[in-house]
Amino acid sequence: MEDRFDCIIVGGGIAGLSAAMILARAEARFLLVERGEFCGAKNVSGGVLWGTDLARLVPEYWEDDTAFERFVNHRRLTLMDASSAFSLDFKSADFGVEPFMGITVLRARFDAWLAAKVQEAINAGANAEESLLATDILVDEILVEGGRVTGIRTGAESFHADCVIIAEGVNNLLTRQLGIEPAYVPADHVAVGVKEVIRIDEKRLADRFQLSGNSGLTNEFVGFASQGVEGGGFLYTNRDSISIGLVLAMADLREKRRKPYDLLNEFKSHPAVADMLAGGEVLEYSAHVVSTGNVDAVPSKLFGDGVLIAGEAAHLLLNSGKAIQGMDYAMRSGMLAAGTVLSARERGDYSREFLSAYQQAIEDSYLMKDMRGFHDAVGVFHSPTMYEKLPAILCDFGRQYFGIRNEPTRHAREMLLASVKKHASIWELAKLGYRASRSL
Repeated sequence: MEDRFDCIIVGGGIAGLSAAMILARAEARFLLVERGEFCGAKNVSGGVLWGTDLARLVPEYWEDDTAFERFVNHRRLTLMDASSAFSLDFKSADFGVEPFMGITVLRARFDAWLAAKVQEAINAGANAEESLLATDILVDEILVEGGRVTGIRTGAESFHADCVIIAEGVNNLLTRQLGIEPAYVPADHVAVGVKEVIRIDEKRLADRFQLSGNSGLTNEFVGFASQGVEGGGFLYTNRDSISIGLVLAMADLREKRRKPYDLLNEFKSHPAVADMLAGGEVLEYSAHVVSTGNVDAVPSKLFGDGVLIAGEAAHLLLNSGKAIQGMDYAMRSGMLAAGTVLSARERGDYSREFLSAYQQAIEDSYLMKDMRGFHDAVGVFHSPTMYEKLPAILCDFGRQYFGIRNEPTRHAREMLLASVKKHASIWELAKLGYRASRSL
């Protein structure tokens, strides 16, 4: 095994594995290092992988029933107060056509599956013995010589490459070492994600959520879910379990001195949510730091001499309110990074000037176009009017509108106006509506 490669990839998550797949198919010599015992071992998160890039990496992946949990054909947005829930619900057979619009995954399983597909691609190539997925390895340092990244150091061993792709995730120890990012990420650029996986018998799950075959539901929650803390909740159906959790702004969580696990328990006890979880068994609890999707958190340069930054290490993520797009951003950025490395290899030029093509590719893709285009939407969905007052108004209106009493009934317009006056003002809603119309 050579200790010099065309590329070294740091991180065996979706960004790193996506880059590895592109390199493996091109028969490039690469080393991917992952600190977990296997790819996915350290990643306890899960959720929805949106878009169709997976079909580009693994054609007809849907024929392998171990690849994912369920495809998403049912979406729901719920605004809730302490006792009620008002939902916008959409279900479409169009979303059940391959390649699917979105699939739910459990990352420990999915990352391991994708790593196995990368290994198959390596084995099928002419340089099968010259590329390696190396797990249980912690990268201590990025090696730099004369201002150029030349490899990595792990313990007493050093490995060298023409280019290094850093896909280490949001902790960003290595990007900070290189000075690509400040010493600490500001608290308002990160959030705390807390999640439980709850086992529910597959048949009961299908009956409860009206699922057919391998179809699935995603449900986002605004309002009581975060109990006054900036953020929201989510619920996704897996094959025989539910993933449920909260994403909470770290700065607001710290200021209000609330504990994520306490908030999660209160969210789970809400009448609308408790009904969904009845009879379930908690299999797993996890908490981790995630990016908020604020475009201001993205480093000004995602490249340097001999180095590229991909995935959440670059804070590439979008939370526009209708979905959290992180895994698809990681996948596309990993693919673009690998494509840039292959172009550099063909030209024999790994300078920052040539590798800047990666930054342009990111800018030209939906990644930065959406992060910039929906930047204001992040502010809308994280405003107190959105996560406190609007849910209260809609739930109060819902109790009036859907309640039947043996007395004269007011018109819906009067009910809605009364709810607005009780919880906010017409002016506040007008401002929210104006901001939403411009940003969404």
